Amino acid sequence: MYRMASLVIDTSAVVAVLLNEPIRAALISATEGCALVGAPTLPWEVGNALVTAVRRKRLAAALARQAWGSYQSVPVRLSQIDPGRAMDLALEVGLYAYDGYVLETARVERVPLLTLDLALARSARSLGLRLKEIRNEGLQLL
Repeated sequence: MYRMASLVIDTSAVVAVLLNEPIRAALISATEGCALVGAPTLPWEVGNALVTAVRRKRLAAALARQAWGSYQSVPVRLSQIDPGRAMDLALEVGLYAYDGYVLETARVERVPLLTLDLALARSARSLGLRLKEIRNEGLQLL
């Protein structure tokens, strides 16, 4: 029986796809055939990123709402993690609690992490977590 590979995806990758960033095609290619898993905070983080973009005048409110609607159609399973363990990871690597949630999700799920956040990627590597490489026009980004 074939089991679909899983992949932890973070806010940076999701928002890049939703907002049609230049790396969008590479991200979609990297996730093809994968079951996506997110930290339990992913919906709130995506919403926060969209609202922040509107507040900073980088995105119109109508486009933020449209992006949110698109996000809701993305099949992402939210992982159940230990928030205390995630906080410990964040403190260990010197990142925010939200980054700790993503790291803990990758640790618990035992699957690669897909992120555009270089600090998060470095921390994941330092913890022995696997990363999904992204190739964009022949350049290896992670």
